[in-house]
Amino acid sequence: MKIKSCLPILGLALAFASCSKPPGQVAKTRGDEVVPVTVVPVASVPLDRSLAIIGTLFAKDEATIGAQVEGQVEKTGVDFGDRVTTDQELALIDTTSYEALARQSAANVAKARASALNAEQSLKRVQELQRDKISSASDLDAAVAAAEQARAEVKAAEAADAIGQLNVARSHVKSPFNAAVAERIASAGDYLKVGAPLFRIVNDSVLKFIFQVPERSASFVTKRLPVQFRVDNYPGETFTGSVYLISPSVSTASRAFGVGALVTNTDFRLKANTFARGTLTLEHAVPTPMIPLEAVVSFAGVTKVFVVEGDTVHARAVKVGRIQDQRQEILEGLRPGEIVVVSGQSRLSEGVKVTIQSSAPAGPNPTVDHDKR
Repeated sequence: MKIKSCLPILGLALAFASCSKPPGQVAKTRGDEVVPVTVVPVASVPLDRSLAIIGTLFAKDEATIGAQVEGQVEKTGVDFGDRVTTDQELALIDTTSYEALARQSAANVAKARASALNAEQSLKRVQELQRDKISSASDLDAAVAAAEQARAEVKAAEAADAIGQLNVARSHVKSPFNAAVAERIASAGDYLKVGAPLFRIVNDSVLKFIFQVPERSASFVTKRLPVQFRVDNYPGETFTGSVYLISPSVSTASRAFGVGALVTNTDFRLKANTFARGTLTLEHAVPTPMIPLEAVVSFAGVTKVFVVEGDTVHARAVKVGRIQDQRQEILEGLRPGEIVVVSGQSRLSEGVKVTIQSSAPAGPNPTVDHDKR
C-alpha cells in the first residue's frame, strides 16, 4: 500500500524535470534570437552653444547724494520716482547764510587788495628816497616787508573767498548725472552735518545684468557676447544685452566668476535690482550630435542608447542636453553618423543580434536653439 501511494508523487517529479531546461540552454536560445529594429543615423545639427544664467539687473550708476555743507535744509525740489538731469537742483541748504559769508569774503578781498596797493605805493616812495640818499636802509626794509605782507593777505583773502563761493554752490544740491530718485532721505527743516545723506539716485537708462558663469566656461566668455533674458513682470518677453564686464578671478566658494552685460533700458521699462534669468550665447552654429527622442532610454538614473554595429547592438551611456523638434542633443557618448535604434529597444540587451527593418526619417531640420545644455 505504501508503494502505491508514492507512485503519483514520483510521476509529478519526473514530469516537472522533463519540462525544465538548464539555464545555459535558455540563455543560448535567447542569444540566438534576432530582433527586428528601426534605426536612424546620428545627425550633426548646427546649434548655438549657450549657457543658462540667473542674475540681477543693477543700475549702471547709483549714488547717495550727501550734504557738502552744514546747515538747515531750506527745501527739497524732488521726491522718489522723479527723473532728474545732470546739474538739476535737488535741494537748498541754508543758502542765505552761505551767500552772506560769500559777500563778506568778497569784501575782505577788496580790503586786502586796497591795503596791498597802498603798501606797494609806500614801497615805491621809500625806494625813490633811498636812491636820493634821504631814507635809511631800515625804512626800505620795513616798506618791503609791509608790501610782502599785504600781498600775502590778498592771497589769503582770495582763498577764503573761493571757499565762500564754493560753499554757496554746494548749498545748492545738484544731481551729478541723469537719473531717477530712488529715495528722498532728508526733508525741509532737517539740520544736516557735512556728509549726511539727502537722496539716493540711480541711472536706470542703462542697466547692468550681473550673473555668475562656471569656471569651466571661462575660455568662451569674451566681451560683446550676446545675452538674452526674461523678467517676471514681462512674461513671455525677451530682452537683450551684451557682455562688457568680466571678473578676473574665480570664487573659491562657488567655482564661478562674475560677468556683467549692459542692457539699454528702453522707455525705462525695467527696474533696477530686478531678478532675471536667461541665456549667454558662447558660440554660434556649433555642429551638435542629435537623435530622435525615442532613441533615448532612461531607467534607474541611467540614460543610454543602443548603437548598431554590423548586426549587433551595444548599449552605450550618453549625456543629454537640449530638446528641440522632438530631437535630443547628445553632449557625450555619440558621434555623428553612428547608427542608433529608435524602436524595438524593449527586446534589446548588450550583444543582441538585430535585423534592420527600415530607417526612420531624419525629421525636420532644427532651428537654432538657445536653451540650456
